[in-house]
Amino acid sequence: MTERKITGMHVFFGFLGAFGVIIAVNFTLAYSAVKTFPGVEVKNSYIASQTFDDRRAAQQELGWKVEATHAQGQLRLSIRDDNGRPVKAAQIHATVGRATHVREDSQPEFRFDGVSYVAPLELSDGNWNVRMRALSADGTEFQQRVVLIKE
Repeated sequence: MTERKITGMHVFFGFLGAFGVIIAVNFTLAYSAVKTFPGVEVKNSYIASQTFDDRRAAQQELGWKVEATHAQGQLRLSIRDDNGRPVKAAQIHATVGRATHVREDSQPEFRFDGVSYVAPLELSDGNWNVRMRALSADGTEFQQRVVLIKE
C-alpha cells in the first residue's frame, strides 16, 4: 500500500476551492440584495431630517399606540390613546408589504368599526410590515411602521 502525501499543490487547490466558494456565495448574496432592494424612503434625506424632531415631538404628544393583527382574511389596525380608548383618525392610509421586497405591497381600504380600523386582506404566513400614515383631528400627522407576523 502506497502512502499519499499532501503536497503544496494540494494545499493550493484546497485554498483556491474554499475561497472560490466563499467569493461565489458572497457575489450571489450581494446581487440578490441589490436586485430586491425596494428603493429610497425619501427623495432627500437631508431635507427630511430638518423637521424630524418637530414631527416626532408632535406625534409623541398624541400618545397613540398602534397594533396590527390579522385573522380570517381581515387586517385590523387598533389605534389607542394614552387612556386605552380607541382613536378615530381624520384620515388613515397604509401600505402592507414584506420587509424585503415590494412585489406583494397592497394598500387596503380601511373602515372604522368603532374600535379598530378593519380591511379585508388575504396574507400568507410570514413577516409583514404595515407602513401607516394617519391624520389626527387637529391635523397632526402620525406615521409608524407596525410589524405584523402572520403564522
